[in-house]
Amino acid sequence: MKKKIDISELIKVPKNRFHPLVYIGGKPKIGKNVYIGLFSEVNASGAKVVIGDNCDIASFVSINTNDTHKQVIGLMKKKEAKDIVIENNVFIGSHCFIKGGAHIGHHSVVGAGTIVEGIKIPPYSLVIGNPMKVKEGHYKKFLKNDTSQ
Repeated sequence: MKKKIDISELIKVPKNRFHPLVYIGGKPKIGKNVYIGLFSEVNASGAKVVIGDNCDIASFVSINTNDTHKQVIGLMKKKEAKDIVIENNVFIGSHCFIKGGAHIGHHSVVGAGTIVEGIKIPPYSLVIGNPMKVKEGHYKKFLKNDTSQ
C-alpha cells in the first residue's frame, strides 16, 4: 500500500487549519468559524493580523502586513510593517489585496479584486474597486438586530 503524501510537505508551506495551499506566515490571530480559500495568504510577519469570528475569505486573497517597495528603491533601510484588523462577520472576495494598516469593520463586504488601503473602514460597509471606494453603512439597512461585534 502506498504511503499518503501530504502536499504541504512537498511544497514547504507550513501546515495550518485551513488547507495546504493557504499560506499562513507569522502568528496571526484568527477567530472561530473562519474560512480561507485556496491560494490565499495571511502574512503577519513583523506586525499583527487579527481576523475576527465568522469571516469568509475567498481564494487568491493576500492579507499582507509588509511593504518593501520603499526599501527596494532605496528610500528606507528596512521594510514597513503595519497591523491589519478584520473584525467579525466580514466577507472578502477573491483576488483582493489587504494592505498593512487596514482595519475593516464588522459586517462589511470587500468586493472581488479590491485593493484595500491602510485605513479604517466603518462597520457594515461595502468596499469595491481599484482605487477602492467605501460605501459606509451600506449593509446596515438590511440588518434588523446586530448582536455581534
